[in-house]
Amino acid sequence: MLRAWVRRAAVLGVLALSACTSCYQPMGQARQTPAIHADGDCAGAQPPTCVSSLVSLDGTSLPLRVWLPAQAPWAAVIALHGMNDYSQAFDRAGRYWAAQGIVTYAYDQRGFGAGPRPGIWADTPTLIADLNAAVDAVSAAHPGLPIYVLGESMGGAVVTAALAGTPAGAPSPLGRRIAGAILSAPAMWGRDAMNPFYRFTLWLGFNTVPGMEVEPPRGLKIMPSDNIEMLRALSRDPLVIKRTRIDALKGLVDLMSAAEAALPQLPPDVPLLVLFGRHEQVLPDKVVAQTLRRVEAAPAPGRPRVAVYEDGYHMLLRDLNAETVWRDVLAWMRAPMVAALPSGAEQRYPLAQAGPAKTGARQAYAGRDAPLPDAAPR
Repeated sequence: MLRAWVRRAAVLGVLALSACTSCYQPMGQARQTPAIHADGDCAGAQPPTCVSSLVSLDGTSLPLRVWLPAQAPWAAVIALHGMNDYSQAFDRAGRYWAAQGIVTYAYDQRGFGAGPRPGIWADTPTLIADLNAAVDAVSAAHPGLPIYVLGESMGGAVVTAALAGTPAGAPSPLGRRIAGAILSAPAMWGRDAMNPFYRFTLWLGFNTVPGMEVEPPRGLKIMPSDNIEMLRALSRDPLVIKRTRIDALKGLVDLMSAAEAALPQLPPDVPLLVLFGRHEQVLPDKVVAQTLRRVEAAPAPGRPRVAVYEDGYHMLLRDLNAETVWRDVLAWMRAPMVAALPSGAEQRYPLAQAGPAKTGARQAYAGRDAPLPDAAPR
């Protein structure tokens, strides 16, 4: 009896220790040229979609979805998903763009979807290196084709941080290898924008129980999209992470802080389109306002273009009116510097009125059975 009790106590002790240990999966040593490998699902696949894999610099294979046009593409998009999401996030947008002659690539970032060790955070340099690897691989697959990178929420933070520098192993800065970038509700909620209570709570959790998993409260009144059926589908999708480790949240905040710092340093010669919804509820109002102020501070010749959608939420590319956004992105890619956005959502400078709707206009999150797929903060 005593031995059984001791064994149980030992097991509990091991579990407690595991919660007290942070865990990451940084990139290994660079040992190969990034490449796209066609898996069985892509062999003889018919447009518009197939599943493949992106092999990064260290040999890690990341699940890759490809939306192929029926004819030769005139542009390529590399899309990065948000926190706890995965590449399937771009299925509807990818199909739409494929019908317009654009090939879209979206991979499961490390720690997400069907990728290696889901739930375990990679570090910011690794996420940036994987994006650079994707650009190199797509460039090799489509020589001379203009490539655009698109980041949603956390993915927008990765794109922003990546544009500010040249990671080890990259042939040149990312901005010199792409035709432009699209940031959809980019997550720039770094430490400087957090209140002291949030910062202390994160610090305490990371230094005591980094392996503990948390989830958004069931009564959280946040509406990430007006597409409730889509949100409910995410809640049933086993590849969408529902519980987030505290050390992953800390890594996310590190990434968002890096993106905040990078925003004023973006190369002015890279066309940039920034998208927000007037009903943004995942990112605090002040975070959106600060992001827009940083965008506005860019030198006028290379100043990013900004669109704010009256009926838009955080998940702009999956909202009920998502096609409006897809169409704007398509028009922008055709002529990033001059094309008018069909929706008329583009904002004129100054951007004082471009922020989200007032809190009083927000709606309660109606999808109670569809928990927020991107664990906040993100």
